[in-house]
Amino acid sequence: MRRTSALLLAVIAGAGAWFFFQNYRIEGFDNLVVVPRGAAPAATTPTSTNNPTAVPAMARKQDTIRIASFNIQVFGTAKLQKPEVASRLVQIIRQFDVVAIQEIRASDQGLIPNFIEMINATGRHYDYVIGPRLGRTQSKEQFAYIFDTASLQVDRSQVYTVEDPLDVLHREPLVAWFRVRGPDPSQAFTFSLVNVHVDPDEVAQEMDVMDDVFRAVRDDPRGEDDVILLGDFNANESQIGQLATIPGITWAISGTTTNTRGTALYDNIFMQRHATTEYTGRSGLFDFLREYNLTLAEGLEISDHLPIWAEFSIYEGGAPQGPLTNIPANVR
Repeated sequence: MRRTSALLLAVIAGAGAWFFFQNYRIEGFDNLVVVPRGAAPAATTPTSTNNPTAVPAMARKQDTIRIASFNIQVFGTAKLQKPEVASRLVQIIRQFDVVAIQEIRASDQGLIPNFIEMINATGRHYDYVIGPRLGRTQSKEQFAYIFDTASLQVDRSQVYTVEDPLDVLHREPLVAWFRVRGPDPSQAFTFSLVNVHVDPDEVAQEMDVMDDVFRAVRDDPRGEDDVILLGDFNANESQIGQLATIPGITWAISGTTTNTRGTALYDNIFMQRHATTEYTGRSGLFDFLREYNLTLAEGLEISDHLPIWAEFSIYEGGAPQGPLTNIPANVR
């Protein structure tokens, strides 16, 4: 009796399996999907492709902007002339409303304008401001901000390099003042960005004057209270020196690594939490190795740093003060 029952169950199971595979197929390896036969194949996950145009923009609320920092290691003409690398860099920049760029090393002043043309090739409207070539050696670097003019405007008359009369800093930070487009100007979030690249051989010395940099920008003639220091500090959140003396100072990136090799936290975004209430608390890094399914060697062709970002409300104070008006669809 038991043998008869077992045989009957085997026949039923075999018939069921035959029916299943005649009518359905299985797709995917990481995420198995059962699809009726004859149905169109499921779309592949964008992040598993090497096609940069297939990678979607990071989701965000309509009433926020994303401010980012990216040390594009030794960013010069040679890097931009590599089609695959240039394509990835373009796609990365398009993820953000403004990106503070460090380590631009090009004597050709056409580098960033050419890069902007690539970014805007699909109909986008990015622009830039750039600082002077800085450094104590023959190897000079520039800071720049690349920003989406659909969501931000910059006051070019307020772009300046921080004064450093005692020559404490290897590269003096670049300051720029921005206002969000969309809300009424009286309600739009305004902020000063301070682009920083701390010398890796002088971390303790330079971090001990970052509080002075912060105060100097906060107390400049514009009187902007939303001061955001961002860049490559070559230091983690436990090595911020005298910057810790700024009341309410906080940082967006913690407990992770920001270099491409995944060994250290170098990059960050600092602000005063009680002043910059526009900060939503959302932040992270853009892991282009994972996003574009790259090997470490391929990733290092782009940079030895990953971009970092933080999200902010488009409204001064973090919320509109009256009826919601004039919010354009292009403010992502």
